[in-house]
Amino acid sequence: MKIINTSGKRKRSIARAVLTEGKGIVRVNKKLLSSMEPKLARLKLEEPMILAGDLTAKVNININVHGGGIMSQAEASRVALCRALVQYSAPLKKRYLEYDRSFLVSDMRRKEVSKPNRHGQARSKVQKSYR
Repeated sequence: MKIINTSGKRKRSIARAVLTEGKGIVRVNKKLLSSMEPKLARLKLEEPMILAGDLTAKVNININVHGGGIMSQAEASRVALCRALVQYSAPLKKRYLEYDRSFLVSDMRRKEVSKPNRHGQARSKVQKSYR
C-alpha cells in the first residue's frame, strides 16, 4: 500500500495532504469535500481532480489545513493535493504545469510588515497639517 505525504502553503495557511490507495474519498479537516463551503473554495479543490480524470477514483486523500482565511486555505490545500497526485502518477506533472503553474508552485506573496512609529497599515502615515 502506497502512502504519500505532501504539503502546500498560501499566505498564513499550511495544508498537509495524505494520499492512500482507496475509493476516491477526499476529506478536508475530516469533512467530505462535497460538504465544503463556500462553493468557490470547493471548486478550487475539484479543478485538479477533474484534470487527473479517473485516477482520483483509485485514491483517498485526507487534507489537514490550518491558519489564514477560507480562500488561502483552499489554495494551500490545492497545492498539497496536486503535489500528492503528481507523486502518485508522474505524467500528471506536465498536464498541471501546462494548465496552471500555481497547481504545483506555492504563491510566495506575503503580507507586508508594519513599519515602526507608523499607525495602522504598512504604508499609512500620520496626517500632517500645513496650517
